[in-house]
Amino acid sequence: MRIDIDFNFYSDSNGRDPDSASPTLRRYHKFLWSKPLLNGHSFELRDNKTGAYLYHKSERGEFFLGSDAITHSYKNHQRKKWLTEQIPNEVNELFDTGSTIGAYIIFPNNRIDRKHTINQARGVNSLIDDRFDLTLECIRRFYNGESNPLYDTLLKYADFFQLFADFSGYIHFFMLDDLIDENGTIMFYLPFNGFKTRPSFSDVKQYLAYKKGVTAFIVARNKRIENFVSNLEEE
Repeated sequence: MRIDIDFNFYSDSNGRDPDSASPTLRRYHKFLWSKPLLNGHSFELRDNKTGAYLYHKSERGEFFLGSDAITHSYKNHQRKKWLTEQIPNEVNELFDTGSTIGAYIIFPNNRIDRKHTINQARGVNSLIDDRFDLTLECIRRFYNGESNPLYDTLLKYADFFQLFADFSGYIHFFMLDDLIDENGTIMFYLPFNGFKTRPSFSDVKQYLAYKKGVTAFIVARNKRIENFVSNLEEE
């Protein structure tokens, strides 16, 4: 299967959220993440399960999975209009870059005990503000048994995270290596203070620094995905 790393998923989602409406994004997810786990067990995803975006069931468990955009331009974020309206071209550039495959991942999307899913929780938690670098830090801490703003939500889906054995396994499976340094530390988009205060932008300069970090990650992950697919074709 060919993966076009420049394909904008808004182009085939009929004005709706690509996470639910882009058929190309769904095909790409199914293809990319249907692969062996580190222990060699198969993790094949189905797209024909009624009511499920993607689905897996085996001796490893039953998983209902959905797409999640892991980068955010805040283009349509009302509370940040004071900032984004100052630099519309920069914001639109990030929005478009964040509409390619390198800016998407899958998470379990079945609600448990009527609580938020991972996607929902990271969007509404004021200490995360939908930032993926901060989400990934929560996941890193979760694997280490450390407290974090998303711990209770991640715990509900512990069986999913156990599929990848540890944080390193999770990173490699989903090709997130370009957001991690050689010590396994998150390369945060902006200075990180350990979830002591809410993330925010104080000025345009800070947003542009954020944009630079996000864009670098998406571009690098797109290239990583492209190389992964190319290697599959050569096998």
